[in-house]
Amino acid sequence: MKIGLSYSRCVLDIVEERVDINDVLVIIARTKFDPNDDEQWKGIWEGYCYGGMSTPEWGHYSFNSKEDEAKFRSVSCDLWDQGKLHQPRKFGAHPQRRDEFWLETCLPSSELERNPAAKIAWDKFQVVAGLTNVKLDKDYQ
Repeated sequence: MKIGLSYSRCVLDIVEERVDINDVLVIIARTKFDPNDDEQWKGIWEGYCYGGMSTPEWGHYSFNSKEDEAKFRSVSCDLWDQGKLHQPRKFGAHPQRRDEFWLETCLPSSELERNPAAKIAWDKFQVVAGLTNVKLDKDYQ
Protein backbone atom coordinates (compact mmCIF):
# COMPACT_ATOMS: atom_id res chain seq x y z
CA MET A 1 0.00 0.00 0.00
CA LYS A 2 1.19 3.51 -0.75
CA ILE A 3 0.68 6.84 0.93
CA GLY A 4 1.14 9.76 -1.44
CA LEU A 5 2.43 13.16 -0.34
CA SER A 6 1.88 15.16 -3.53
CA TYR A 7 -1.40 15.43 -5.41
CA SER A 8 0.15 16.41 -8.75
CA ARG A 9 3.06 13.96 -8.74
CA CYS A 10 0.98 11.04 -7.43
CA VAL A 11 -1.85 11.57 -9.91
CA LEU A 12 0.76 11.79 -12.68
CA ASP A 13 2.18 8.41 -11.60
CA ILE A 14 -1.32 6.89 -11.63
CA VAL A 15 -2.18 8.37 -15.04
CA GLU A 16 1.14 7.15 -16.47
CA GLU A 17 0.51 3.71 -14.90
CA ARG A 18 3.62 3.66 -12.70
CA VAL A 19 1.30 3.22 -9.71
CA ASP A 20 -2.02 1.37 -9.62
CA ILE A 21 -4.79 3.40 -7.98
CA ASN A 22 -5.80 0.25 -6.09
CA ASP A 23 -2.41 0.26 -4.33
CA VAL A 24 -3.04 3.77 -2.94
CA LEU A 25 -4.17 3.97 0.67
CA VAL A 26 -4.39 7.78 0.70
CA ILE A 27 -2.86 10.86 -0.91
CA ILE A 28 -2.19 13.65 1.56
CA ALA A 29 -2.34 16.63 -0.77
CA ARG A 30 -1.30 20.23 -0.38
CA THR A 31 -4.27 21.22 -2.56
CA LYS A 32 -7.68 22.44 -1.47
CA PHE A 33 -10.27 21.69 -4.15
CA ASP A 34 -13.07 19.39 -5.26
CA PRO A 35 -12.32 17.69 -8.61
CA ASN A 36 -16.06 17.43 -9.31
CA ASP A 37 -16.42 21.24 -9.26
CA ASP A 38 -15.86 22.51 -12.82
CA GLU A 39 -14.43 25.89 -11.79
CA GLN A 40 -12.08 24.42 -9.21
CA TRP A 41 -10.98 21.70 -11.64
CA LYS A 42 -10.26 24.32 -14.32
CA GLY A 43 -7.82 26.03 -11.94
CA ILE A 44 -6.10 22.75 -11.07
CA TRP A 45 -5.78 21.68 -14.73
CA GLU A 46 -4.43 25.07 -15.80
CA GLY A 47 -2.09 25.33 -12.83
CA TYR A 48 -0.47 21.95 -13.25
CA CYS A 49 -0.22 22.24 -17.03
CA TYR A 50 1.11 25.81 -17.16
CA GLY A 51 2.42 26.41 -13.67
CA GLY A 52 0.10 29.30 -12.88
CA MET A 53 -0.38 28.21 -9.28
CA SER A 54 2.48 25.77 -8.79
CA THR A 55 5.08 23.66 -10.55
CA PRO A 56 3.76 22.55 -13.98
CA GLU A 57 3.97 18.85 -13.09
CA TRP A 58 1.70 17.96 -16.01
CA GLY A 59 3.37 20.39 -18.44
CA HIS A 60 4.25 17.74 -21.02
CA TYR A 61 0.52 17.07 -21.51
CA SER A 62 -1.53 19.28 -23.80
CA PHE A 63 -3.65 21.83 -21.95
CA ASN A 64 -6.02 21.86 -24.95
CA SER A 65 -6.39 18.08 -25.14
CA LYS A 66 -9.77 17.01 -23.77
CA GLU A 67 -8.48 13.42 -23.71
CA ASP A 68 -5.48 14.33 -21.52
CA GLU A 69 -7.65 16.41 -19.23
CA ALA A 70 -10.21 13.61 -18.92
CA LYS A 71 -7.50 11.14 -17.79
CA PHE A 72 -6.32 13.40 -14.98
CA ARG A 73 -9.80 14.41 -13.90
CA SER A 74 -11.02 10.81 -13.89
CA VAL A 75 -8.17 9.70 -11.60
CA SER A 76 -8.75 12.73 -9.37
CA CYS A 77 -12.48 12.03 -9.10
CA ASP A 78 -11.85 8.34 -8.43
CA LEU A 79 -9.48 9.21 -5.58
CA TRP A 80 -12.04 11.71 -4.23
CA ASP A 81 -14.96 9.27 -4.50
CA GLN A 82 -12.98 6.51 -2.79
CA GLY A 83 -12.03 8.80 0.10
CA LYS A 84 -8.36 8.56 -0.82
CA LEU A 85 -7.72 12.29 -1.22
CA HIS A 86 -6.99 14.01 2.09
CA GLN A 87 -6.49 17.78 1.94
CA PRO A 88 -5.13 19.19 5.23
CA ARG A 89 -5.58 22.79 3.97
CA LYS A 90 -9.33 22.27 4.34
CA PHE A 91 -8.64 22.01 8.06
CA GLY A 92 -6.21 24.93 8.41
CA ALA A 93 -2.95 22.99 8.02
CA HIS A 94 -0.30 23.94 5.46
CA PRO A 95 1.98 20.95 4.75
CA GLN A 96 5.33 21.59 3.11
CA ARG A 97 6.34 20.14 -0.25
CA ARG A 98 8.61 17.15 0.20
CA ASP A 99 11.14 15.55 -2.13
CA GLU A 100 9.71 12.08 -1.62
CA PHE A 101 6.10 11.67 -2.59
CA TRP A 102 5.33 7.97 -2.15
CA LEU A 103 5.67 6.09 1.13
CA GLU A 104 5.24 2.33 1.38
CA THR A 105 3.11 1.19 4.28
CA CYS A 106 2.05 -2.01 5.95
CA LEU A 107 -1.20 -2.28 7.87
CA PRO A 108 -1.42 -4.28 11.08
CA SER A 109 -3.35 -7.52 10.72
CA SER A 110 -6.03 -6.25 13.13
CA GLU A 111 -6.76 -3.37 10.74
CA LEU A 112 -6.81 -5.69 7.77
CA GLU A 113 -9.44 -7.83 9.46
CA ARG A 114 -11.62 -4.76 10.23
CA ASN A 115 -11.26 -3.26 6.77
CA PRO A 116 -12.07 -5.73 3.96
CA ALA A 117 -11.10 -3.28 1.18
CA ALA A 118 -7.67 -2.76 2.77
CA LYS A 119 -7.25 -6.54 3.11
CA ILE A 120 -8.04 -7.09 -0.57
CA ALA A 121 -5.61 -4.32 -1.59
CA TRP A 122 -2.91 -5.70 0.77
CA ASP A 123 -3.34 -9.23 -0.62
CA LYS A 124 -3.01 -7.89 -4.18
CA PHE A 125 0.07 -5.90 -3.17
CA GLN A 126 1.66 -9.04 -1.71
CA VAL A 127 1.10 -10.96 -4.95
CA VAL A 128 2.65 -8.18 -7.04
CA ALA A 129 5.51 -7.69 -4.57
CA GLY A 130 6.24 -11.42 -4.75
CA LEU A 131 6.43 -11.23 -8.53
CA THR A 132 8.91 -8.36 -8.35
CA ASN A 133 11.18 -9.97 -5.73
CA VAL A 134 10.26 -7.50 -2.99
CA LYS A 135 11.03 -9.04 0.40
CA LEU A 136 7.94 -9.13 2.60
CA ASP A 137 7.94 -9.56 6.36
CA LYS A 138 5.41 -12.38 6.72
CA ASP A 139 5.40 -11.97 10.52
CA TYR A 140 4.55 -8.24 10.51
CA GLN A 141 1.84 -7.48 13.10
